[in-house]
Amino acid sequence: MKILLADDHPMVRDGMRTLLRKLDDHVTLLEAQDYPGVFRLADEHTDLDLVLLDLYMPGNPGVDGIRQFRARYPGLALVVMSAADEPEDIQRIASLGALGYILKSSTSQLILSALRLIIAGGTYFPTSSLAERQPQGGRRIDPNQKLAALTERQLSVLRELVAGKSNHQIAESLQVTEGTVKIHLTSIFRILRVNNRTEALLAAQRMGIR
Repeated sequence: MKILLADDHPMVRDGMRTLLRKLDDHVTLLEAQDYPGVFRLADEHTDLDLVLLDLYMPGNPGVDGIRQFRARYPGLALVVMSAADEPEDIQRIASLGALGYILKSSTSQLILSALRLIIAGGTYFPTSSLAERQPQGGRRIDPNQKLAALTERQLSVLRELVAGKSNHQIAESLQVTEGTVKIHLTSIFRILRVNNRTEALLAAQRMGIR
């Protein structure tokens, strides 16, 4: 599992580094301390499984930075970390397609549990009042746009799904962990705007993926 950890505070990265290595027996960890570093590493490593991004970092802080990241890398699985707990920020981050929002004040156990939930294919946000994310205004999106938003690894996972393979079989075929497969499937479902494997299969077939 390859994870990009981005935070401008070395102590935060030190603590997160220890936690992240508990997620999987084989974790490759990349680190950045500002948005330019994030973009450089994301460009160099197109096979990232998960990105943990501080909300406020030098270069392009706040929601605008997350929006720019999502525009450049729509297929990457993104989790935002922050000391800020304003519901408006959390709602905006959720609407941009992040899989989670983790408060830095959370205990190590809670952070691990949240990340494991996301790896298992779920999402995590600290406020229960978040509205469900729905497609804006029912606007239809060109299937080619959805296809272009998928990373090469996500396309590989989707092709294995179309072939009828289980998560375990996909993991063996692509030589990754089942947790990594689940992360990719969650991102695939979000990009294709589907809710489950069957809907993803039908969407893939409509896009000509065999």
